[in-house]
Amino acid sequence: MDRIVIIGGGISGLSLAYLLQREGPSVDLVLLEAEERLGGKIWTDRAEGFLCESGVNGFLNNKPKTLELSAELSLSPLKSSDAARKRFIFSNGQLCPLPESPPAFFKSDLLSVWGRIRIIYEMFAPRGDKDDESLADFGRRRLGREAFEKLIDPMASGIYAGDPGALSLKSCFPRIHELEMEYGSLIRAMIKLRMKAKKEGKAGPGAGPGGVLTSFPEGMETLILALKASLGNRVRPRSRVTSLQKTGGRYTVCLQDGSVVESDVVVMAAPAHAASEILRDFDAVLSRSISEIPYPPVSVVCMGYRKDRIGRSLEGFGFLVPFREGRRILGTLWDSSIFPNRAPEGFVLLRTMLGGARASKLAAQDEGALVDMVAGELAEIMGIRVQPDFARVYIHDKAIPQYTIGHQERLDTIGRLLEKHKGLHLSGNAYRGISVNDCIANSYRLAGELTAGEKN
Repeated sequence: MDRIVIIGGGISGLSLAYLLQREGPSVDLVLLEAEERLGGKIWTDRAEGFLCESGVNGFLNNKPKTLELSAELSLSPLKSSDAARKRFIFSNGQLCPLPESPPAFFKSDLLSVWGRIRIIYEMFAPRGDKDDESLADFGRRRLGREAFEKLIDPMASGIYAGDPGALSLKSCFPRIHELEMEYGSLIRAMIKLRMKAKKEGKAGPGAGPGGVLTSFPEGMETLILALKASLGNRVRPRSRVTSLQKTGGRYTVCLQDGSVVESDVVVMAAPAHAASEILRDFDAVLSRSISEIPYPPVSVVCMGYRKDRIGRSLEGFGFLVPFREGRRILGTLWDSSIFPNRAPEGFVLLRTMLGGARASKLAAQDEGALVDMVAGELAEIMGIRVQPDFARVYIHDKAIPQYTIGHQERLDTIGRLLEKHKGLHLSGNAYRGISVNDCIANSYRLAGELTAGEKN
C-alpha cells in the first residue's frame, strides 16, 4: 500500500487513520498533529470533581457509523437522561418550554396566536426561487418572522454559533432543503412521511433532527483516547506541518522542526484555516478557496454551583437565546442534568456559550470578565444570584466552520482544483457536515475510497 500521511489529529484524522490501519500492520501510515493533545475541539477537562466538555458534548445516536466505531473500540456509549428531552427558549424575559409535539406547539405561548396561525400557512407558501437561500430568508418565507426569530434563529446559534442571515440552508440543513424541493412544504412532507412510516410499521419522523444525545461515562474524549491507543506510534503529536511540496509524483510534507515526511497520499484533516496556510505555496488558488470558510470565535464557560443554592428546577437540557432578546450569551446547557457524573454530589454544572458570528468580541475577553458576564446573565435569566463555586473557561479563537451562502459552489471549486493533485484529499468538519457523526461517516467514505484505489 502507498504511504499515507494524515495531517490533523482531530476526530476526522483519527477516525480515518483507525479505519485505514484496520487493513493490517502493513499499512504505511503516519498521523501528524501540531499540538501535544489530540482531539481538536473534543476535550474533556476534569477538575475539582467536575467533568467539563470544552467543546463538543456528544453526538446523536441516529447515525450508525459513530456507534459502529464505538463498538469496534469496545466503548459503551451513554444516552442522555430522559429529563434532557425538555428544552427551553428564553423569550420575552422568561424560559419557555419548547413544545415536544405539534399539538403541544399550537397550545404553547412561545408564539403569539398570529405566529401559530402563520405557521399553518407554511403548507401553501411557494417554493424558494434562489439556488442558495439563507437560513433567515427560508425561515421567514416558510414559517413567518416570529417563528424564525424565536425558533430558527436560536437553533442556528446553538449549532453553528452562526448568523442565519449568512448561513446557507442547503449546506447547513440539506435534508430540510430536500424536503421542500420534493414536497413543496415541510408540514406536507412530515404528514406524508409519517403515513409512509405507519404503513411500513416504522416510527415516523419528528420535527427535529431525531436521535438521542449520546456521550460516554467519562466524556467525549473517551473516543479520542481509544483511537489514539489503537494507533500507537503511528501518531506523532507536536509535529506541526508548515508546507507541502510535490516532486515526481510523491509529496514532501515539511515540518516546523525542519524534518520532512515523504508520502504518496496526503489527507489534510486539519481545520480549513490551517490547511489553507499549509497549501499557500503549494497551490495559491486552492489555498485561497479553502480560506474563504470562516470560523468565528466562541467561548465556553463551565460553572458549578451547590444544588441547594439554585432556586429553580434544572430538569431539562437547558436553553437557547434568540438574538432578538439582546442577551450576551447564546445559551446554557444544564450538563449535570443531561449526563450523570458531571458534577460532585450536591453540585450542578452549567455550561454557557457566547460569542459566535454576530458577537465575536464577546468571546475575546479575559477569563474573569467572561465568568462575571455569564454569572450576570444567569442571574437575570435563571434567577441564580450567587457566585459560582467552580468556574472554567475555554476560549476558541476559531471555533465552528460556517457554511455560508455559496458554500456548495466553494466545495465544487475546491473539488475541481484537487483533481490536479492526485493523492491529495481534504477531510474535516469544514466541508460536508460539522458534527461528530458527519466527521466519522466521511472518514468511512474516504477510507473506502483510498483502500478501493489500492485494490484496483
